Amino acid sequence: MKGKKLMSMALCLGLLTGCGNSVSTAENRAAHSSSSSSVSSGLQETDENTADQIKSQETEGVPQTEADMFTDRDYETHYDETSCVLIELRGNTAAASSDSVEISGGTVTITQEAVYVISGTLDDGMILVNAPDSAKVHLVLKGAVINSSSSAPIYVSEADKVFVTLADGTENSLSNGGTFTVMDEENMDAVIYSKQDLTLNGSGSLTVTSPAGHGIASNDDLVITGGSYKITAAAHGLNANDSIRIAGETQLTVEAGKDGIHAENNHDTSLGFVYIADGAMEIKAEGDGISAGAYMQIETGEFQITAGGGCENGSKESPDSWGDFRGARSEGKSRNSKTSPEPAAQTALETEGDDGSTDSSTSMKGIKSTGNMVINNGSFSIDSADDGVHSNGSIAVNGGVFKIASGDDGFHADETLTVGEGTIEITESYEGLEALDLSIQGGDITLVSSDDGLNAAGGVDSSGITGGRDGGFRGGAGGERGGTSASSDGSIEISGGTLRITASGDGIDANGSVLISGGYTIVSGPAQGDTATLDYDTTAEITGGIFVGTGASGMAQTFSDSEQGVIMVNTGSQTGGTAVTIADQEGNEIFAWTPQLDFTTVIFSSPDVTSGQAYTLTAGTVSVYTEAK
Repeated sequence: MKGKKLMSMALCLGLLTGCGNSVSTAENRAAHSSSSSSVSSGLQETDENTADQIKSQETEGVPQTEADMFTDRDYETHYDETSCVLIELRGNTAAASSDSVEISGGTVTITQEAVYVISGTLDDGMILVNAPDSAKVHLVLKGAVINSSSSAPIYVSEADKVFVTLADGTENSLSNGGTFTVMDEENMDAVIYSKQDLTLNGSGSLTVTSPAGHGIASNDDLVITGGSYKITAAAHGLNANDSIRIAGETQLTVEAGKDGIHAENNHDTSLGFVYIADGAMEIKAEGDGISAGAYMQIETGEFQITAGGGCENGSKESPDSWGDFRGARSEGKSRNSKTSPEPAAQTALETEGDDGSTDSSTSMKGIKSTGNMVINNGSFSIDSADDGVHSNGSIAVNGGVFKIASGDDGFHADETLTVGEGTIEITESYEGLEALDLSIQGGDITLVSSDDGLNAAGGVDSSGITGGRDGGFRGGAGGERGGTSASSDGSIEISGGTLRITASGDGIDANGSVLISGGYTIVSGPAQGDTATLDYDTTAEITGGIFVGTGASGMAQTFSDSEQGVIMVNTGSQTGGTAVTIADQEGNEIFAWTPQLDFTTVIFSSPDVTSGQAYTLTAGTVSVYTEAK
């Protein structure tokens, strides 16, 4: 967008700093020149939220809204074909109904603002938009098939903004032959390549095939508000510098050699954001499923994401090159193998970003943002080699249904991870939920981890940070353990929700403090190894809620402070599936459950347990009469 004031957003614990104050306008068009006066657009110009006129305004606590992100015209698909310019593609050339279209062989150049209805087949050519920088150009694809052997089938060189509508009931196809030739000193690298703002909408379908670059790319904003898209790309499926915004009944299927959806701006860190209001997306990416160089906000949608070949290829970082497009794994080799063959398109793909930097490793996360992330709702099925959901800042989950299998963390935030609502099932992970500060306020969470279930650690992807048992605690079961930690300022707070943890490492590990004030927490940890149901550096306090934990006794810790009774019992070796019950002095059962893993110790606390009173804990054939602390 020309002269636009760029938006910024600050987000912490679900609070976004957003853009507001949309100014109502009506776009009053001047009459076309004589060459195009007979081709009125037929489009009602009622763009009352024109993004050029959205003013940046920091408003604490107000998230971005759909009205902030999309204009009325982004959704507009109506056109009157009798008033449009008709372009008929004819194999190696084309014909048009107006001299606002210049045709030279297979190159069709659009020079004026109007609505252009494009149909037919172009075997080797392109639609080039080169209009005045104030022009809003509307392209309607109505059964258009365009291939370009060495360029972009649709190239937007100059205009204010271009709208591409997929006509209702039509099938359209755009493809590149495998190379991109520099044109006007522009290094085009996408099947649809726009130097300006680009919007796609409609109810038809579009197939995009890009064996040497991105699928659809914009140097500014890329907006999609409707249509069905099938994109196969050696690089990113969707790529934009300023933002990617998706809404409406958009159906997106992407197979990408890099990221499925990628927004990044190397010159302005407030840009390169992703905003998704709705849609259905199936993404298979060798890199990240969805990646934002700034913040990310997801309101709702359906997401089926496979990143880096899935959790079976789990690795924090792959040494393979970007763009392993139908390469190593198709030959039955591990994608982490250094002997994997380089893909044919590698030469074209190894340079990334405007700064010309190269990257020899691949991030393979399901959903990733460099800035903060807010997820308010949606359905997510994520199978990723690296983290399922990742932010270098903070993450707020306010709803949604998640099923995640991850080769690393299920959720990871460098700063704060807050779960307010939602259903989260993590079937496989290294660590289930990890952040410097973890806040579980609600929701229904079930997770399985090969290391810690919850980990509060200071730093970037700090699964292996020194702390807890690694810091050299002393003492036995129930004892106060000291020691040192590389970082003891992390925290885990559980105030609500239901949390079921099955961990092969620590159930709850805080390089800092633990506070449980509500909710229902069940931890099932292993009976052997250097693990503990509860592991913390400074304090662990319980003031409310129900906590149940089983695991190993050798390094076990209990709560350092409590406002309700706490029971901790060494049960001896018990196998997973052994029922555990707790009864009061009168023999009334107050709690019962069945741990999934073998265990040698049990920790239990609830408002029904009173400090100083005696209780009987039974595990299999073992019964222990003990006093609650």
